[in-house]
Amino acid sequence: MGIACALTGTLVFVLPQQGGGDDGADRGGPGVTVASPARADADDCNDRSLRPSSKDGPTIDAIKNRKVKKLVVGVDQNSYQWGYRDPNKKGGELEGFDIDLAHKIAEEIFGDPEAVKFRAIPTNQRIPAIKSGQVDMVVRTMTINCQRLDDVDFSTGYFETGQQVLAPKKSDITGYNDTLKGKKVCSAAGSIALEQLEKKNFGADISTTVPNQLDCLVRLQLGEVDAVVTDSALAAGQAAQDPTVELKGEEPFTTEHYGVAMKKGSDDLVRRVNKVLDDYREDGGWQKSYDKWLAGGLSSKVTPPAPEYRD
Repeated sequence: MGIACALTGTLVFVLPQQGGGDDGADRGGPGVTVASPARADADDCNDRSLRPSSKDGPTIDAIKNRKVKKLVVGVDQNSYQWGYRDPNKKGGELEGFDIDLAHKIAEEIFGDPEAVKFRAIPTNQRIPAIKSGQVDMVVRTMTINCQRLDDVDFSTGYFETGQQVLAPKKSDITGYNDTLKGKKVCSAAGSIALEQLEKKNFGADISTTVPNQLDCLVRLQLGEVDAVVTDSALAAGQAAQDPTVELKGEEPFTTEHYGVAMKKGSDDLVRRVNKVLDDYREDGGWQKSYDKWLAGGLSSKVTPPAPEYRD
């Protein structure tokens, strides 16, 4: 519990905008990739992204012409191995798989991987932060789905995962099934996990929701809930933090993909990010980051996603 508690409360969070908050604007949480963007909720929308390009455009020009020459990226600071501060390291710099990707995008746009300003945002404020212009993009284990595409644009997928149950090893919960009946289950507000639980929860009490997914782990450690539902990639990191918990069930019960989220209509920025992801897959950068942060905690080997483009 030490790491989880220590990670909560560093960096400056983006504050909710008036009218924002947990209003369903950000309906989803983590997700993961392989082959194409996530389809956690439906397969009837065009969730393919724009073809990559290295050309500048109005969105990138505006970013480059700002007084402070930095890319502003919304991230998590509490997700072990994805975006977090290690309290045992001097300086406490943000690090993880998502942080590596953000540095890579900044390098493409400014020629300097350090030309990035990180803003920590809670799960349910990812879309409001993009729409209000508080961030240029969100790189925060954010699942691509049809509902979110109404509000933001996404890159191609860069990781694949799915929803899974996390519970104490000694628990009689065996997965996303009838063993959840009568149990208290925690999920993050505005997450795919909550959306799935609202559709089917096997008689569980799903009233416990939190702004940030890591808060569910703390609730679990304190004995306030019996289980957590989140995507398997994040849950694997949490199990690595706390050896008393484990993933339940042999595999996730959904298939989802993470993407980089940007403001609607910022086509030049979307294409540039997709160019970064293409290069990242091909030059070994994706694999190097995966091996460093994630390979030891996931039960099966994950490969870089193969993109699908709509034009």
